[in-house]
Amino acid sequence: FALAKFMGKRQISQMSMFDYINGITIGSIAAEMATSERSEWLGFCAAMAVYAIFAVAISKATCKSIALRKLFVGKAIVLCKDGKLYRSNLSKAKLDLNEFLEIARNSGYFDVDDIAFAVLEANGKVSFCPKDEVRPLTAQDMKITPHPTPCLVANVIMDGNIMLDNLEAMGKNEAWLKNKLSENNINSEKEIFLATCDENYNFKFYFMNDDDFKDVWI
Repeated sequence: FALAKFMGKRQISQMSMFDYINGITIGSIAAEMATSERSEWLGFCAAMAVYAIFAVAISKATCKSIALRKLFVGKAIVLCKDGKLYRSNLSKAKLDLNEFLEIARNSGYFDVDDIAFAVLEANGKVSFCPKDEVRPLTAQDMKITPHPTPCLVANVIMDGNIMLDNLEAMGKNEAWLKNKLSENNINSEKEIFLATCDENYNFKFYFMNDDDFKDVWI
């Protein structure tokens, strides 16, 4: 944990430092168990269980204590504000200027002056907020009310197989689906690679067409 703190947050992107340390420790114990010539597997399993229980306990504790959260999870660091780079914070984050600019370009910011805020999150990712004059136009800016975004679609056929659980969740059955296939001049679900259905029962069909691409390499 101390070494990971010293190395910086970039080492553990997507995970907290505590999660990272627990992961590599449990992995190391498991690797030792797999390669050990001794048969003391109960000791190895007990060690991994202790680390797992400890990780869960720390996770619950950090939900209740801000001080523990700062210690084990960390806190965000402001790297840039209104086009001004904070050299000391970049140094704390173990990020040099070239790395920061590369991360900015990967996020679509080729000019530092376009960035209102850049924040290094506790999981090692950098979040960017653009300045008002360069951010994308929104419906609120235009003072219009867009149509509601439809809910997630359900996959009703995958690889030629009817997804009965998804149909049941929609309140429908296999007979209803086959009737819809017939209405769309589809003889069998085996012709379908993927079929989706939204909350308004609008279908999209993707057919089995592997032969069309048999001579194409991507």
